Amino acid sequence: MKRYRMKLYRWIAGLLVMLAVLFPAGGAKAADAWTVAAEALGVLAAYQSSLASMLSIGNDVNAQVSGRVQDEQQNGMDPNEHDQAVVRRVMTKLINQGEYELQVNSLPFTYFVNDDPMFNAACYPTNYISINRGLVRGMNCDEDELAAVLAHEMTHGIEQHSAKNYAKAMAQYVGLSLLNMETGATDWNRLNGIVNYSIAKNVTLPTEYEADAGGFYLMTSAGFNPGGSAAAMARMSHYVKYETTDIWEYDAQDTKPNEENFSDHPETDKREQRFAAMMTEYGCGHVTVENRRNVLIDGNLVYTSAMTSDDYDNRTENAYYVAGALAKAFHDYDSAEEWNFRKGADGRDDLLTEDHSYAVLREYIRRTSGMEKLYGIVAAAYAGEAASGARIRQREQEAARRAEWEKRRQAALAAKVNAARKLYLNADTYSDYGMGDYALMEISRYFASQQQENLPEAYGIRGRAKAICGDFEGGLRDAAQALEMDATNPYNFLNRADIYHMQGDYALALQDVASALALDGENAAAYFMQGMLRDELADHDGALESYRSCYELTKNPEIVPMAYLKEIDAKQAEQLEKAQAQQEEERLTRWKKQKESKKNKVD
Repeated sequence: MKRYRMKLYRWIAGLLVMLAVLFPAGGAKAADAWTVAAEALGVLAAYQSSLASMLSIGNDVNAQVSGRVQDEQQNGMDPNEHDQAVVRRVMTKLINQGEYELQVNSLPFTYFVNDDPMFNAACYPTNYISINRGLVRGMNCDEDELAAVLAHEMTHGIEQHSAKNYAKAMAQYVGLSLLNMETGATDWNRLNGIVNYSIAKNVTLPTEYEADAGGFYLMTSAGFNPGGSAAAMARMSHYVKYETTDIWEYDAQDTKPNEENFSDHPETDKREQRFAAMMTEYGCGHVTVENRRNVLIDGNLVYTSAMTSDDYDNRTENAYYVAGALAKAFHDYDSAEEWNFRKGADGRDDLLTEDHSYAVLREYIRRTSGMEKLYGIVAAAYAGEAASGARIRQREQEAARRAEWEKRRQAALAAKVNAARKLYLNADTYSDYGMGDYALMEISRYFASQQQENLPEAYGIRGRAKAICGDFEGGLRDAAQALEMDATNPYNFLNRADIYHMQGDYALALQDVASALALDGENAAAYFMQGMLRDELADHDGALESYRSCYELTKNPEIVPMAYLKEIDAKQAEQLEKAQAQQEEERLTRWKKQKESKKNKVD
């Protein structure tokens, strides 16, 4: 009886997924359909297993660093320092000033600007953001538009979309495959197309809407122009229609009205409209853009955009930037007087502050002497707020978002011991890569947590991270604190030994390594550090002895420098050299194929 009941469940589940394909729901409804199907189909365990695996990868520092290395190997680094500087400014501001909270099992964001000419950026499960040179140039290095795109990618990471979407996709593949095996309803090629369509519309698409909304509030909270998101969509639409030379960048969503497409992203013009509506709401309902050219406050025209570029028609972007400046001012200030309408030092009209978000608006006012008219419209807008209630609603919505971030923060602080332990282990791994600033981020999260399993070692890890960042005094204080609290842990001695090594004090470093080995004579890490120190002191025989002990304990040929491995195990050294040469050859072959593929797409 149970076997036949499972068949019925599978049939019902498959039908639910089919219905989701044929009649896609919107927003949260679409996101829930797969859950019902997964439970009924009996593949919920497969979903949970896939999700756990992806979240584990996403919390792996080695995987994050590996993604960055592979990106550079395959695509190269954008050689233009201006591109790099613009992205660095934007990402620094988003990461440090934006309002968000990471899940306790999420890594801090890292990023890299590669030399790929495609108009694209992506956030991986590890919170590594790959940014193509083509995107930076396609957006004309505009910081507000880049902030909109990169905040969108950050939201994917904050919400762990990649991991969740992969697990949901696996559930749909497994579910419909099981259904098809039992019913023979359709051929496998058609089944694959159905599942891909379902994933695009019912898994990926809802998270794109979520990333759009989250990205808007992230970039505005970091101080970027609220019109930047809509301007970015206008710019992207122009780029893919008129500028790109790559057919794969053509806007596949440029379809006839009501014509279906297979895209897993919202249509660009609709995204622009949504962002414009968010901007209006952000400005307490006062500011709107009409016909992508005219900026109005409560229906009163205050600005009609003009072209300011010789290369293309940028009137829509200018309209959104003026509207965004007005929306930001209405959001940040509670009265017209706070806008600081005034005469500048040059005698021209001026208002607000030097904040870059106000630049286009201030230039327009100085050029047209329209301050008096604008002041009257702004003052009237504030006077009418009591009746509209728009400011109250906006503040309530903002408070609700902040409450959600606080809820997540408290959940992270109260995370279980294993989750807190992973934070200081991540910090230690970042230090292994010389990424002291990231190590300090992770160890700070550990010290803020309520479950501190190994506090002494955490002090040692923090001390090592401080030293990597150049704070040797602070590093040694933390290392001493670790040993004062627990002198039986060999790693507390090894962390201080590493700090002494960074300072060039080999005698004290070797002394601490000897103390670690006295506590644990089979500590491979201690032998490795001893070998490294002896090698740098030109003590070849001593280093050979240390590396031999390390190798015997780990049986890992990759951990020993090749020159010493050849003396310790010549056969293993030869095999490793051949394997490394083959891996490099395969990497170069893949790189050449990718370059050729990109060239063919353009040609």
